[in-house]
Amino acid sequence: MIERVLSGWGNHPRLRCRVATPERRPHVARMLERHTIARGLGRSYGDAALNDRGVVLETRRLDRYLAFDETTGTLTCEAGTSLAQIIEDFAPRGFFPAITPGTKFVTVGGCIANDVHGKAHHVDGCFSQCVESMEVLLADGRIVRASREEHPDLFWASFGGMGLLGVVLTATLRLRRIETTYFRQLAVPAKNLDELLDALEQYDARFPYSVAWIDSLATGRSLGRGVLTVGDHASLDELPPSKRGDPLAVAAPSPISVPFELPSFTLNTFTVRLLNFALGGVQAKGAPIAHYEKFFYPLDFVGEWNRGYGRRGFTQYQFVVPLGDGRRWVRRILERITTSGQAPFLNVLKRFGKESEAMLSFPFEGYTFAIDFPVRAGLSELLRDLDAMVLDAGGRVYLGKDAFLDAATFRRMYPRLDRWRAIKATYDPDELFSSALSRRVGLTSA
Repeated sequence: MIERVLSGWGNHPRLRCRVATPERRPHVARMLERHTIARGLGRSYGDAALNDRGVVLETRRLDRYLAFDETTGTLTCEAGTSLAQIIEDFAPRGFFPAITPGTKFVTVGGCIANDVHGKAHHVDGCFSQCVESMEVLLADGRIVRASREEHPDLFWASFGGMGLLGVVLTATLRLRRIETTYFRQLAVPAKNLDELLDALEQYDARFPYSVAWIDSLATGRSLGRGVLTVGDHASLDELPPSKRGDPLAVAAPSPISVPFELPSFTLNTFTVRLLNFALGGVQAKGAPIAHYEKFFYPLDFVGEWNRGYGRRGFTQYQFVVPLGDGRRWVRRILERITTSGQAPFLNVLKRFGKESEAMLSFPFEGYTFAIDFPVRAGLSELLRDLDAMVLDAGGRVYLGKDAFLDAATFRRMYPRLDRWRAIKATYDPDELFSSALSRRVGLTSA
């Protein structure tokens, strides 16, 4: 083991951790000790995969394929396998991840731990919907198979369980069969929040994929001004002739990367205004046929883009509120943000579908809003205010993005927490698995 300073994608907090990197699955059990947490590619934003009191178990070398059924699109792989790797190897064969978040640089194990969602939650649900089974290394050294039929309590508690039930070693998941790696897309500009939410409601009934960008500096009658982008998988017949020669094209690695952490003074209202102007133009002028890279993963085009927030880092505050009174609450929260002096760099709005059976899974039917904030003075006070508003609305915050939530607020946001804790006590009674996040929000006692 070696000592390293680690952080999540937000680069806040940064903690000194003892890191172990197993080469093969049998090595993992030998590396377990009190306070262990698994870590994939480090794309959780906060402290979910940090451990200043124990071991961080890096799984990135556990990335082997074990089986693939071409007739069903069912893949069994090690949990350190990334979605980028799956796309590179299986998209040319006509298969794509069934559920994907906004970056492909995440592992299958990380997708399970966060029960990730994407642009199609209102149709396809979370990552748990495409996973058939998993093998989990428990605290007592046993390796058990968990599925909807075998150890279903462990299966469902693992989704959104932030890696705290055991180490997921392998997973069997269903891939989506595709004709092309391209998407039909449509951009719908909106002058204000009401127009944007009306468009979401209208187009979500027609398209499986949707996401809205919001101008973070628009106020007054223009509050919530933005662009809704919707789309669906393009068939071979829908491609222009220039793309039909290679309909299953896979993107090459990006040549662009942020080489170092930018100075904090570059983050100001002027640069936010420039960014919003550029993003608004890009979103509104999207081509009718887009490659998956631009459609799903626009930020992946710039490597290490998180360094743009400087040494202090950033946090992404993502919440969901119920549909019923959701418009009023989204408006109130957006107004609080725009008058806070904490100019956010990115605002993304979506609609979620039905809640899953996973006790700590984040999404439920409602509006979800994700906002990037640079870490600076006054931010923690604003986030406490937002937490209170989200609670009053009957909503919750996403642990996969969080770095500030306290234990009391977390408990009130997740009503099935006690059920999850009972399952944790069954499979890990001595709390061998814990993390900086689990101690902060009270998922573990120590």
